[in-house]
Amino acid sequence: MLVQRGHDVIAVSRGHRDPYHMFDGWNDARHVVIDRSDTESIASLKADAVIDLICFDVDSARGIVSALRDSVEHFIHCGTLWVHGVPRSRPYDETAVREPIGDYGIKKAAIEKYLLDEARNGFPATILHPGHISGPGWMPINPAGNLNTSVFDRLKLGEPIDLPDDGLATLQHVHANDVATAFTLALENRASVGESFHIAAREPVSLRDYATAAAGWFGRDANLRFLPWDEWKKDKSERDVELTLDHITHSPFASIAKAVRMLGFAPQFSAVDAARDAYFGEPGLHGKT
Repeated sequence: MLVQRGHDVIAVSRGHRDPYHMFDGWNDARHVVIDRSDTESIASLKADAVIDLICFDVDSARGIVSALRDSVEHFIHCGTLWVHGVPRSRPYDETAVREPIGDYGIKKAAIEKYLLDEARNGFPATILHPGHISGPGWMPINPAGNLNTSVFDRLKLGEPIDLPDDGLATLQHVHANDVATAFTLALENRASVGESFHIAAREPVSLRDYATAAAGWFGRDANLRFLPWDEWKKDKSERDVELTLDHITHSPFASIAKAVRMLGFAPQFSAVDAARDAYFGEPGLHGKT
């Protein structure tokens, strides 16, 4: 997207990997292999702007900020809606209290605080907080709040699926294209410096509504059973239980009004549509390669 908009792009990664989607512009980007911990090498690229997609602890953020402080014109960090923890009210905006739970959310909230503090001291930082990023190339979070593909398989066959509690916990997927658009808009809008933004579908979807919609993808009616948490988790894997608990506890409903107002963000996919595009575009599934 950045190449198509006329930017000179350097793609930095610690190894070689094919993109999710091959397109002509990919070859117009310069590809370099650098580990993010090698901040001197990153600084030596002399980029006007840096988009940091893989920062997961505050020490790593400090290192790259230190290396770029006197050279970069714009620094955009990929955060997460998880910085808010469990919502006190719904919907909530970027001013909502930060009460993160879990290692990931706690560390991301610390990074956000550090970068916004640095922005007040002149470092040109912007933070974007995506929801559940979904799109062709990887399996989306399913209607049970985890990554077990059997949930979709059962919906496809019209078989019953179990949802925890009343199925009213929410997920807020966002399509990868919409995320990329948001980063591009932030990059091209200096008013984004010193700000954080929610980047997600306009509204979340409940587990039960998501399951109903997903069954409809296959021409089926959803056959749903609602089980108390302790009963629901009995026959599930440890990983499925961990992911589902994380998602239903956070149960996001983030307002994107600030991103709409300041960046012109206009997501093209609903939460369900983003998940659908991810499911049917997943390499290696459903006979696709």
